[in-house]
Amino acid sequence: MAVDRKQIVANVRSVVVKIGTNALSDATGHLDTGLLAGFAKQLAAVRSRGIQVTLVSSGAIGAGMAELGLAKRPKDLPMLQATASVGQSILMNLFAAAFKPHGVHVGQILITRGDFEDRGRYLNLRNCIQALHHSNCVPIINENDSVAVAEIKFGDNDLIAAQVTNLLRADLLVLLSVVDGLLDPAGKTISVVQDVDDASGNVNDTKSSRGTGGMGSKLFAAGTVRTAGEPVLIANGKRPNVIMDLLSGVETGTLILPASKKLSSRSRWISLTARTKGTLTVDDGAAKALKGNKSLLASGIVAVEGEFACGDAVAIADKAGMVLARGLTNYSHAEVEKIKGRKSSEFAKLLGSTTYYEEVIHRNDLVLSV
Repeated sequence: MAVDRKQIVANVRSVVVKIGTNALSDATGHLDTGLLAGFAKQLAAVRSRGIQVTLVSSGAIGAGMAELGLAKRPKDLPMLQATASVGQSILMNLFAAAFKPHGVHVGQILITRGDFEDRGRYLNLRNCIQALHHSNCVPIINENDSVAVAEIKFGDNDLIAAQVTNLLRADLLVLLSVVDGLLDPAGKTISVVQDVDDASGNVNDTKSSRGTGGMGSKLFAAGTVRTAGEPVLIANGKRPNVIMDLLSGVETGTLILPASKKLSSRSRWISLTARTKGTLTVDDGAAKALKGNKSLLASGIVAVEGEFACGDAVAIADKAGMVLARGLTNYSHAEVEKIKGRKSSEFAKLLGSTTYYEEVIHRNDLVLSV
């Protein structure tokens, strides 16, 4: 597939770069100050072009392992958390020293999935990152491994980088590890991917001894950003000057092409970030109306699953169980149970209130499944 990479990166004004543990470490597992200095130099040069840079960096557990003299990544959860706690300050101090010669400050943000799934925290996170950008800082984001429980088992900085890209509506996500990109069965780098699902069969998902995200994690993250309408580049962080090359359109690594339609910030949160609390099953008429960009009315709902409150995200499925859309409900699960299959003229009696919403989910709060 012939793709002009220079054209794709020409209008990038905001980029999220994720660097994996091994891309930051030397052969002994210690953080490599020379590599950090090289990344800082490149990112400072990118900023000098007028491009906002947000960095998602792994390495806290790796740094803690080296500091504590651990040969292998701990499997015990409290020890993982303790190792991350030791390593996080080391990681940030090294980044601060690496950026200082370029007159750039760094700001640390530690997050978990809950910070994305809660709408208020999500918006506060975006405001904080934007304030750091306006303060001559590179935001450096890492999963809060010292307090995370479920998340720490997945090493989901790839997914966090994707969520940050969608949060900021950044123009590009760059995922750097120690492989040259997505490889075909013969071990050759695939230059361009249009369909992430088709490409997944070519994945070698072997994980390193210190990192936790394999190529499968990167493809899942790339799919999230691609669906939102932005491109993704996966490349080898050990390659000299790799970030500058990627942003100059050099043919290296794997390019994941974006979907044709860009989603709005609100639609990205509803469809790609918010955790659904339940499912509304609809009849054929309602399914057809949804596909025609109509709101979801109670009359078309045939079943309710889960426990949710007003404002929560829910999935909408047809009678065969296929998810058609996601949306923010105007009613709780108990209220939807009362009004499902009924007309709005009956709501006052059913709900015991003279004020009510005509729609269970308004079309402005609905995002159809891709």
